[in-house]
Amino acid sequence: MSTPHKRLSISFLTGILLLLLMAPAVPAQVPHPKDVYGFTPGDDHQLADYSQMLVYYRRLAASSDRIQLREIGRSVLGKPLLLLTISSEANMKHLDKFRAISEQLTRARVDDATAQQLANEGKAVVWIDGGLHATEVAHGQMTSLLAHRLVTEESTEMQKIRDRAIILLMPVMNPDGLDIVVNWYQQNRGTPYETRRPPVLYHHYIGHDNNRDWFMNNMPESKGVTNVLYNEWYPQIVYNHHQTGPSWTRIFIPPFADPVNPNIHPGVTTGVNMVGSAMANRFALKEMPGAVSGVIYSMWWNGGMRTVPYFHNMIGLLTETSHASATPRFFDPDSIPKSIAARRGGGHPTDGTNVFYAYPWKGGESHLSDPVRYMITASMAVLRIATDMKDHWLYNIYKMGRDAIEKGEAGGPHAYIIPPDQWNDGEDTNLLNILQIGGVEIQRATDGFRAGGDDYPAGSYIVYAGQAFRPYVLDLLDKQVYPNRQLSPGGPPEPPYDIAGWTLPMQMGVRVDRIEDAFQASTEQVTEQLAIESGNIEGDADYGYLLSHRPNASVLAVNRLLKDGERVYLAADSIDTGYDAGTFVIRRRGNRTDERIDALAKDLGLDFNGISDEPSTALHQLEAPRVALYKSWVANMDEGWTRWLLNGYAFAPDTLHNAEIQSGDLSKYHAIILPHQGSSTMLNGHAKGTMPDAYVGGLGPEGTVALKRYVDEGGTIVALDGASDFLIHHFGLPVQNAVSGVSS
Repeated sequence: MSTPHKRLSISFLTGILLLLLMAPAVPAQVPHPKDVYGFTPGDDHQLADYSQMLVYYRRLAASSDRIQLREIGRSVLGKPLLLLTISSEANMKHLDKFRAISEQLTRARVDDATAQQLANEGKAVVWIDGGLHATEVAHGQMTSLLAHRLVTEESTEMQKIRDRAIILLMPVMNPDGLDIVVNWYQQNRGTPYETRRPPVLYHHYIGHDNNRDWFMNNMPESKGVTNVLYNEWYPQIVYNHHQTGPSWTRIFIPPFADPVNPNIHPGVTTGVNMVGSAMANRFALKEMPGAVSGVIYSMWWNGGMRTVPYFHNMIGLLTETSHASATPRFFDPDSIPKSIAARRGGGHPTDGTNVFYAYPWKGGESHLSDPVRYMITASMAVLRIATDMKDHWLYNIYKMGRDAIEKGEAGGPHAYIIPPDQWNDGEDTNLLNILQIGGVEIQRATDGFRAGGDDYPAGSYIVYAGQAFRPYVLDLLDKQVYPNRQLSPGGPPEPPYDIAGWTLPMQMGVRVDRIEDAFQASTEQVTEQLAIESGNIEGDADYGYLLSHRPNASVLAVNRLLKDGERVYLAADSIDTGYDAGTFVIRRRGNRTDERIDALAKDLGLDFNGISDEPSTALHQLEAPRVALYKSWVANMDEGWTRWLLNGYAFAPDTLHNAEIQSGDLSKYHAIILPHQGSSTMLNGHAKGTMPDAYVGGLGPEGTVALKRYVDEGGTIVALDGASDFLIHHFGLPVQNAVSGVSS
């Protein structure tokens, strides 16, 4: 029999249990980066690696309803590419709705009244990223602090930002490179080489050029980001952090230097300037000197993370912050120059009398915490103006899109047509896929039609200029004409900041017809990446098959066949109509040959023509190519691009470092490729005392002699661009570089 005391205890415990069951779940404590890394990003001599960051961002996302984490792809080496979406709890419940509004306004297919309503209803979408260029260490570290602040801070300003904006934060754009740089720094911390860069590229294939891949999208990292920007979220503002600030400043911010590309809507240019002014104002009011504008970086070129958005009517932002190292440095105030270098021919004075450098930095101690602080401050300035003027940015991207549509519908040009019959089969599909992943609207003709005085068959592709991304279409398909800019009247030309031209039909060998006036055609919209159409196999193949050398994919097909043991020949002269000298002849060896040909036709879209008799022309048998690629310990982007290209076409080159050329047996190679690099760099490499001994030196006399002996014994060297000077100088070739010594 229970006592009153026992009954009271049971009732009390039952009540407590019910309260616990009814209470809302208590969220996990939001972790600070220091809780995972063991230090605060920005601390001297400390860098977090990507495995630590993965732990941190997953814990952060699990701790709050204000953040969503997802994977948008994998890096070249297989690391997950993370994207954080951050906003208020209320907004996070309706992300699909706000994404759809952003797309509607960007595509600009609604009327003005609807656009104004959507601008009022929608949220500003702002992209911010870090870690693209891995040797610029601060931004890949800073983003964890920024993410924590965006999720946890309860200031009035931050609450407004979360309420009125959706932030797409990609903390590390290049995780492979981040680990390369962090591991190198940790290995050499405390040695004379602590501040030296790694002896390898900080992207597996393309190093610094991962910021030159944003319309071709060759790399998986580029593809993942581009798909989010131009096919999913359509942000009004895209902010790309970098860290090569002009010497003796703290940070470069917009406005940019001239020239501006005339295809860019002036609303983009003025919008960029507005955001840059907001950054400058925030730095000034927070007593953070050293923000400079109007030098070095222009708005001409396409293909950069912050420049491709211009051609999509988005506000593309770049900042370049100083001090790209975890090691402190002292800048002697007595050594400050009188002006900050531009590109050529002068710069801004450092005495505070220039409107683009009104608050100069005076030198002193510099730590990694300084660029971290400047980057976060600049990011907050972007988010503040994005939310203060939310309706403005949302409506403006609509208005710029409408302007583009109306210009295109008026003609000049009205459209571009890519007919199906191309000299280089397959490259038209590649070009169309480049446009499609960049958000361009593409139509496929369902019937024949007439345009610009010519007849086009069904299956032709049409890119109408009357679309929101018209600037992007024109800039990629038309020829660029860089303005004639001189350093002084009658003086030498001012070189462009970056590349000056990138016309895809010329680069890719694809026929693209520009049509000025309107025409009628029955079409269907292309809604996804195009697959290569299966090729045709025709004729009796008792002897074998013919394959044209015109398609780029024919090289890949031949390498695969040779690897599988098939016999492939090169025709010395033309064989039949459509098959000229250089045609590949595959000797049939039975059903396995037929199966391989069938698979290649389907996979690569290649046409094969069966033949019953041996061709009468001379045939040269091919061997599976044994190719080597020279790799200097002075990291070389051309080596990386060449390696990527050769791997893509199944050449599988061996890598030869200095020691392997100096002492190895080179006779096993059909060819050795020397990628573009300066002759002196190839010969001498890193000087002794500037790098660990394993990475010191170049080919030297021993390597030069070994290469010459290889050639004397029948080997082939292919020298690309600047590497040709190495052969001219050291092999005593009876040729000279016609522009050697000419000033650039």
